[in-house]
Parts: sequence; structure tokens; C-alpha cells
Amino acid sequence: MAKTKTLAVLIAFFLAAGAASAAPAGKTASVPAIAGFTADDMPYDAGNALLLRWPDGQYGADTVYRVFLSTAAAGGWVHADEFKAADREAKAIPLPFWAWEPLPGELAVKLEIGALVGELKSGSDVKVKAAAYRNDKLIAESLAVTAQIRGNWFRLDRLNNLILLTVIVIAFFWAVSHAKRKGLFIRRIAGLDAIDEAIGRSTEMGKPIFYVPGIGQMSTISTIASTFILGEVAKKVAAYDSQIKVPHYDPVVMTVAKEVVKQSYLEAGRPDSYREDLNFFVSHDQFSYAASVDGMISREKPAAIFFMGYFMAESLLLAEVGSTTGAIQIAGTDVEHQLPFFFTACDYTLIGEELYAAGAYLSKEPMLVSALKVQDLGKLVVMVSVAVGGVLVAVGAKMNWDNLVQVVLTLFKAY
Repeated sequence: MAKTKTLAVLIAFFLAAGAASAAPAGKTASVPAIAGFTADDMPYDAGNALLLRWPDGQYGADTVYRVFLSTAAAGGWVHADEFKAADREAKAIPLPFWAWEPLPGELAVKLEIGALVGELKSGSDVKVKAAAYRNDKLIAESLAVTAQIRGNWFRLDRLNNLILLTVIVIAFFWAVSHAKRKGLFIRRIAGLDAIDEAIGRSTEMGKPIFYVPGIGQMSTISTIASTFILGEVAKKVAAYDSQIKVPHYDPVVMTVAKEVVKQSYLEAGRPDSYREDLNFFVSHDQFSYAASVDGMISREKPAAIFFMGYFMAESLLLAEVGSTTGAIQIAGTDVEHQLPFFFTACDYTLIGEELYAAGAYLSKEPMLVSALKVQDLGKLVVMVSVAVGGVLVAVGAKMNWDNLVQVVLTLFKAY
């Protein structure tokens, strides 16, 4: 009988020890509870995270915390995070100062639920708890807390973006109104002012005008800008009753250019002068295209050549051949390493953003001019902000104004 009781005691002891070792946080009746542990939905997110908070300094700087979570789908406890106390201070939460007020001496953990147990529906319940360890020994554990994850309809942390967008929209509509009433000033661009001279010279000499849109696709920004310029050039060509030829590398660009040129002739009141063969496909091979266009230029000796769009190694091949014919050459591209070749071989060259501004400059369309002005305003705001922010950070660091430095860095770091 005594042996049977002893055996039963031993079995109960081993079962209890096994159960204790299987528990994720190792909770026992002898460890104290972590005071002030709370869990809430993470503010200003899409509904995939929780925010855990509790006071720091309860168990010393060498304390290691482990966080566990449980959902209906997961079943048991899942180890979610592990960190030292100094690594999760509340001020490290990535939210701007106007949307988050960290308390001194507080720990805060942003727990991404979706990355741990998969995406959950908004309103789902999640149980969480934290345990404190020292030298890998459990010294404290919080009570399990249930919180709901929810999507937020307004992101207060991006309020500054809303304010900036509102300012830009107001500035744009003001610029449109002002442009319609009084016009807006755009600085003189010599290359665009020379377009009338080049077209007039071609008309007087009875020679054609070549417009080369480059080898870019229709999704390329410089190619889009080139079609705007082509429309204005074609309008002037139609008004002067001159000839224009547009050789193409890309069939899609050719299709768009056909419509642009056709519309330009219609607006100029010369639809009878428009021909479908003004735009024509040459080759989709870079150097075959360059060689073919060079041959056309050498044979027909145009009086004016426009190189507007995206160019690569063929830029010098085209511009050098055009230069030998004595034509007025006006080029423009945003590919900076091709600009030196155009500078060398062409009479006028549009640099970078001048290509983008050319459509507004030539057409004087209020919407285009206003968009250009608002872009310039945005650049001015950015430059002034960077300069003022740099001065404030330098002064704050010198005078030990940590709060000022933190505010400025928060504004510039991610917002």
C-alpha cells in the first residue's frame, strides 16, 4: 500500500513538472503580476496591430520581456516578441508628436498581428500577455488582456499631408484663375523662342522640318512632354503651310503622335493640309532607327530639326549628321549624360525640366501654366523648409534644445 502511494506521488510530480515546462510564459503562483499592463488597438492603422503599454523600471534594466498572443484561430499562446526594456521605450513608437504623446518611463510595443497569425477581420479579439525574465528565469508575468483590432478611418499621423494637399489645391486653383485673368510669367527659354525662326526659315527655303521624338515609350515622361511640343510645332507648321516629317521608333508613340498632329492641323484651320504619312514608323531597333533617320536627313537636307524626347547613344549620331546639313537644330532631353552631345552639335538645347515646361510655355494654356507654377511653388517650399530645418537643428543641438530638435527631425524623417 505504501509503495502504491509513493508511486502515485511520483507520477503526479512528473506530470506537474511537464505541464509547467510546456507553459509558454511559465506562470506560477509565486511570480508577481506586471503592474499597469494594457492592450489597445494600434491607432491610425489599417487594423492589423495592437499597442501594448506598461510602466518601465519595475524589475531593473537587465530585464528581458517576452510577449505572447492568442487568437481563436491560433488556439494556444504564440511567442510574438522578445526585447530588453531599453529597446521598447514609448518615444520610439513611429508616430509624429501631434498624434502620439509618450509618457516618460513607459514601455510601448507595436504588435503586428498579421505577420504572426495571419490577417484577421476588423473587430477580432486577441489575447495578449507579457512576461519578465532575468537570466532566463521568470520573475513576473502580466494577466492576460483581451483587445480588439480595428481599422481607423482617419489617420491623424498624416494630418500634415492633408494640410499640404489642401494648400496645393488652393494654390493651383488660384493660379488657374490668375492665369485666365492676367496670365502668369514664365521665364524666357531661348530654344523655344527659336521655334518660330526655325519654321519660318524652312518655309522660306521650301525645305521640310524633321521632328525626332527619340526612342522612349509612351510611358516615358520625356516622350509625353515631346508630344506636347510636337502639337505646338505642328500647329505652327500648319499655319505657315510648311512640311513636317516625324520618324518613329515606337508604334504606340506613332499612333499618339498621329492624333496630336491631326488635332493641331485642325486647330490651325488647315485640316486639308494634313496627311497620314507625316508620322511614319522606321524601326524598333535603336541603331537601325538612327541610321535610317540619318539617311533621310542626308538626302532631304531639312532646314530645321527638332530632337525632343528620350535619347541614348544615338543622340550624337543624329545630331552630328543634322549639323552637317546646316539645319537649325533644337534639342531637349532629360537624360543628363546625353546633354553634352546636344550642346556640341545643336544650336539650342532644353535642359532637364525645360523640356517638361515647354508645352505650357508654347501653348500658354492656363491649366498647364498653373500646374507649372504650382510645381515651382512646391520646390520653393521644399528648399526653404530644408534650409530653415537645418538651421533649427544646428541651433537646437548647440543650445541643447532637445525638444526642438526632436520635433524638426520628426517632421523631416518620415513626414
